[in-house]
Amino acid sequence: MIFSRALRREFSQSAAGVFVALFAIVITVVLVRLLGQAAGGRVPPDAVLALIGFGALTELPVVLSLTLFISVLMPLSRSYRDSEMVVWFASGVPLTGFIRPVLRFALPLVIAIAAATLFLAPWAHMKNAEFQARLDSRDDTTRVAPGVFRESATSQRVFFVEMGAGESGKVRNVFVSSEQNGRLSVIVSSEGFLQTDANGDRFVVLEKGRRYEGEPGTTEYRVMEFERYKVLIEERKVASTWSRTRVIPTAELLASPTERNLGEMVGRIGVPVAALLLALMAIPLSFVNPRAGRANNLIFAILTYLVYSNAISIFQSWVGQGRLRFELAVLLPHVVVLALLALMFYRRLAVSPFWRARA
Repeated sequence: MIFSRALRREFSQSAAGVFVALFAIVITVVLVRLLGQAAGGRVPPDAVLALIGFGALTELPVVLSLTLFISVLMPLSRSYRDSEMVVWFASGVPLTGFIRPVLRFALPLVIAIAAATLFLAPWAHMKNAEFQARLDSRDDTTRVAPGVFRESATSQRVFFVEMGAGESGKVRNVFVSSEQNGRLSVIVSSEGFLQTDANGDRFVVLEKGRRYEGEPGTTEYRVMEFERYKVLIEERKVASTWSRTRVIPTAELLASPTERNLGEMVGRIGVPVAALLLALMAIPLSFVNPRAGRANNLIFAILTYLVYSNAISIFQSWVGQGRLRFELAVLLPHVVVLALLALMFYRRLAVSPFWRARA
């Protein structure tokens, strides 16, 4: 009982600190990205907080998986460095004796990871997509920040509005500068409005303005007056297939077992299973020789997590492309890790491993 309570206490304290640190990193990354988009006028400032919440929820399964892995690895590594493991081993506790306390600590977190992966993350992806759709369906003139220069994706066009839309739904004092084939074009207009076509491309429609076109450094300029002029601001971003499958609830994926849906299921099933196996793998991975380097096992543990998670993603992609059967993709990476886990326990427990045995 003392052994189990001591381990659970250390695991819980480590998990709390690791989760706070990782979640803060995720929030910071999402916040910086959204603030950059809000400064560029692509996201309304009043929508940043909601998008941060949805973005953090979508990353929650990864954060919990890393929390579980690190919270088991670090306390056991510290026990090796401080020679506490010697005391436990001398008291008759084998290395396999750590499996039960680790499982008792890990299973509630694995259940939470499974719930977040199968239900919470798809819901957050769906709500994020719906929120983005509502933002796109809003009057486009409300999304243009007055006094903000907006640059096109190709960096060949700059768009500026001095005054935002009023009750008439029009913007005032519009300036557009573009460069193509060495020729500079400047368009000014007293008013205009934003328009989205059927393909989702955004245009600014200028009214009663002038266009100046010529080569910089020369006097060869043309001046044209127009009653209406349409300028492309932003092309519609086509959502990838994987982005569309992420928003589908798990029940609908199972009800419609297409290749893409089954590929998404491989990823959703793999996350909680991988979290459980990694928590068990942290037991043999935590071994540290007090006289050797202390960071070797941590580097190997990080590489193990990266290889494992990337392998699940590769199998998910293969199933989505129809190159691999669903059943094989669900089992194969975890069976390989399970065999590696058994080999690592054997290496730590065996007095004379079979590969060192003499004839």
